[in-house]
Formats: sequence, structure tokens, C-alpha cells
Amino acid sequence: MSETKQTIHAFAPAGRHVSRKLEIAGNLAIQPLPSPAIDLGDAAHLTELDVRLDAPARILWQHMKPAGRPSFTMGLLSDMRATQRWVETICADVPETGEVSMRYVVMASRMPGIFNLGGDLPLFVELILAKDRAGLRRYAHACIDVQYARAVNMDTPVVSISLVQGDALGGGFECALAADVIVAEKSAKFGLPEILFNLFPGMGAYSLLSRRIGPACAEEMILSGRIYSTEELKAMDVVDVVAPDGQGEEAVYQYVEERDRGFNAHRAVYKVRRMVNPVLHQELLDITDLWVETALTLENSDVRKMERLAAAQDRRWAAING
Repeated sequence: MSETKQTIHAFAPAGRHVSRKLEIAGNLAIQPLPSPAIDLGDAAHLTELDVRLDAPARILWQHMKPAGRPSFTMGLLSDMRATQRWVETICADVPETGEVSMRYVVMASRMPGIFNLGGDLPLFVELILAKDRAGLRRYAHACIDVQYARAVNMDTPVVSISLVQGDALGGGFECALAADVIVAEKSAKFGLPEILFNLFPGMGAYSLLSRRIGPACAEEMILSGRIYSTEELKAMDVVDVVAPDGQGEEAVYQYVEERDRGFNAHRAVYKVRRMVNPVLHQELLDITDLWVETALTLENSDVRKMERLAAAQDRRWAAING
């Protein structure tokens, strides 16, 4: 992040006011405003993530909008991590049962029909062909830094929600899995296609899926390369809420409204879930380091399959964008 001081505006719950300016890493400042909602993305100079705080509902909305292909670019990862640091600072020194300017953080997408298609495949191809282990590790560790923070809710007293409208594949599926709650529209699709080019999903899929559905089912899903529907994953207790197409955001608001009165209890239960089955940062790093080593063993035929999949994703994205 730039050393230039930037300003993001924070909000307190109704009837309360944040009276001091908070300084956070990267010379980022936070100060109060009476407005009920504001686009934090512009203020923070985020380019690949739209961030908006709906103060009355106490929901922090984050919509992915990566530059170029609909995958996890380094720019998107950087914007996601910057926003996480902002949330961490807003919630600093707040007890687990305390109140902050947000109760819920939602990850969604601005890409029509796509939540996220996962890793940056063209970058993978370039780094694999160059045998650039350090480059692959930098990318993988950037993913893990974001994933781990999401998996533990930045160690803050919030509830996290993934809103999946469209396809969540590879790293996109892993991203959705990191939340406490997954809300998905009926036509959304989920899958881990890495096995198709002789690789495995290395950014948290096994860790997060095994804690939801058990190791055997997680391995079956990873090794099958299958595409799953929202209804199938609801039956497997992976998806929590199924929404009609086009009504995902309304479903999130309905979910929040129905549970807000019992927020403290729900928040505590999700905390207990993480205590009983903790996701460790080192675990995720060790797995993604294995992913790096495995990627470097791919044959040329595997790399060509990766290239073909990337090309198909690019054609689809070009068609969506006219």
C-alpha cells in the first residue's frame, strides 16, 4: 500500500459515535462521518474491490471486480487484504461480545454470472514454464494471507457471509468456503477443476471442506473435478441458504434480519466452530507450499490443459463483456 495517507470513513451503530481518528498500517486513517453508507473503495483507492458499509444493517459489503479475467489477480488480493486490515483496526480492542460499526462482512462479486473462477491460470503457466518457484510461492502465500484472515474472521467479533451469484470454481470455491455462512443463488455452480490438469486446489479447499463435510467427502469432491449445483451442496450442508436467482442480496438481508436479534448467540456458535476445528495459518502455508512443488512437476501436456482452460475462461468473459 502507498505510504501516502488515505482516509476511510467508519461508522458506529445507531445512537453511538466513533469520536477518535484511528491510525492503521500503511498510514491509513479512519474517521467518523454521519452518512449512513459510503463507498469505501474510492476513499481507499481500491481498484479491484468495491467496498461499502450499510450502516443501518451493519453489513460491510465487498464486491470483487478484478481487472481483466475474473480470477484472483494480485491486485484483487491486495485490495482484499487492505480491507481486512481496515476491519481489524475498526474492531481493535473490542471484546468478543462488544459492538462495532459492522456485524456482518459479505464477500460477493460484480462479475455477471461469475463469483470467481479461481487462480490466475495464465500467470501459473508462465511461472511453471519458467520454473519460478519463488514467484509461485509469492502468489500462493498472498492467497493464503487473505484466506486465513477470512477463515478466522480477522479475529474480530463479526460474522462472515459469502454471497455466490454465478460460478465459484477453484479458488473461487475456496474463497466462498472461508466464510461462516454461504448464501448461493439457485443457478450458481461450484467445483474444483484442478485435477483436470493434474494439480489439486491448494488455497484451503481440503482444510475448509473437511471441516464441513469430513475428509472422505472432501477428497471425493477434490479428486472428482465435478461441477456441483447449489442444491447439491445445500443437501451436503456446504451451502447454508439457497436464494432464487437475482435475489441473492435480498436473501442476505433476510438472513441478517432473521438472526440479528440472536446475533450474539450465532456469533458465539461460529466462534466455537472455529475453536473446535481451528484452521491454522501454518497448515494452510504448508499445503500451499506442497501445491507449489506439485505445480512445478507438471508435464507439458498438463500445462497445455491449463492453457486451454484459461482460454475457455477468457472466451466466456469476453462474451459476457460483449
